[in-house]
Amino acid sequence: MKIKYRHYGLLLLLLIVIACSKTITSAPDVAFTTLGGQKIALKDLRGKPVIVTFWATDCPSCIKEIPDLIDLYSQYHASGLEMIAVAMYYDPPNHVVDMTKAKQLPYNVALDLNSAHAQAFGGVMFTPSTFLIAPDGSVVKKEIGLFDLAKMKTNIESLLKG
Repeated sequence: MKIKYRHYGLLLLLLIVIACSKTITSAPDVAFTTLGGQKIALKDLRGKPVIVTFWATDCPSCIKEIPDLIDLYSQYHASGLEMIAVAMYYDPPNHVVDMTKAKQLPYNVALDLNSAHAQAFGGVMFTPSTFLIAPDGSVVKKEIGLFDLAKMKTNIESLLKG
């Protein structure tokens, strides 16, 4: 009997999570402040593909994904790809700074101190959560958890070709 109720509880939790997360079809009108103090408004990046990834320094999948993000940035930034890694509100800023330096992240890193960015992207609750935004500002891909590098490259290449 306990197992039956546990399954119902998990199902209920899953339904609540699905109900609370909103699907977004266009990038929100937000501006990020990078660790270096630079302001980046998504609307100013129109015309370029953009990856926005939500992560945390205590998230094993996020750490595992960093080499793939560096690979994407290294391979496609010169062709126009922009990338912003947004640290979740609960991640201590000093941990984010330390990790950014330790992993030598070449792309922009921003803090989401009050969860406003996570809310603007449909209520991001899980890390990593990665959004691929087309040059016209539409969200063409949303991945919760690790993304498939080969598929992401294919998606980026199709956006760069126009």
